[in-house]
Amino acid sequence: MPDRSKYTSVLLIDDDIDDRMIFGEVLKELAPDINYHEAINGEDALMKLSRDFTPDLIFLDLNMPRINGKQFLAEIRQLDHLKHIPVIIYTTSSHDSDKKETRQLGASYFLTKPNSLHELTHTLSRILQQQLF
Repeated sequence: MPDRSKYTSVLLIDDDIDDRMIFGEVLKELAPDINYHEAINGEDALMKLSRDFTPDLIFLDLNMPRINGKQFLAEIRQLDHLKHIPVIIYTTSSHDSDKKETRQLGASYFLTKPNSLHELTHTLSRILQQQLF
């Protein structure tokens, strides 16, 4: 069972409505006491984060309109009140160049979106148990 004391709120930033829905359902199943928040792109996320909202953990897609994942990551790593938040890249990409660039920008972990609910459930469980980063 995950240690829920460390993560009380999670933000997923992803422009794909289906990915947000599936992620949210799996997260709520694993840890119903975690407050789950969504943003549809980096711009939306920055607006939400400027309203006294500070999640414990951010999952970030890379390919989004307006402000993409890399731009968002670079932006929050410059803000004192947000730069400490772990950011897990959550994307369809598995390119080494994306992994390297996001690590240099301050990502905590790189997760290629799983192909099955089982795999997503297993991976999220490990993240919540703090076994992956």
